[in-house]
Amino acid sequence: MIIVDTSVLIPFFRGDDTKPARRMREIEEQLIPFAIPALCCQELLQGAKDPREWKLLTRHLETQELLTVRDPWKTHSAAARIYFDCRRKGITISSAIDCLIAQLVLESDGTLLHDDVDFERIKAVRPLRTL
Repeated sequence: MIIVDTSVLIPFFRGDDTKPARRMREIEEQLIPFAIPALCCQELLQGAKDPREWKLLTRHLETQELLTVRDPWKTHSAAARIYFDCRRKGITISSAIDCLIAQLVLESDGTLLHDDVDFERIKAVRPLRTL
């Protein structure tokens, strides 16, 4: 399963012509199954400019498959361990949320579509598959 990060969804919804946004368009056009971490939905909605945009985002996002935490202790402690292991290797991760998203992707045996250097850094400590 492909898991799509906020770093791709924002330019995708804006209609930007980035490589990850183009890949997202291909995924939708080819009906390739994908999921969005629930946290990414929250991030997208938090960035809504006005009530109209909130409504459009909500309508779209509520129809998508969401990736959620199944076992809160296991997932959150494993995400914290990703951050810990990166820090011990001298790797700076700018967002703890990225560690949580990476852990969700690992638990789902998915592949992450992203445009965020944090995920490439996480690959130094975890076998995270990315596009």
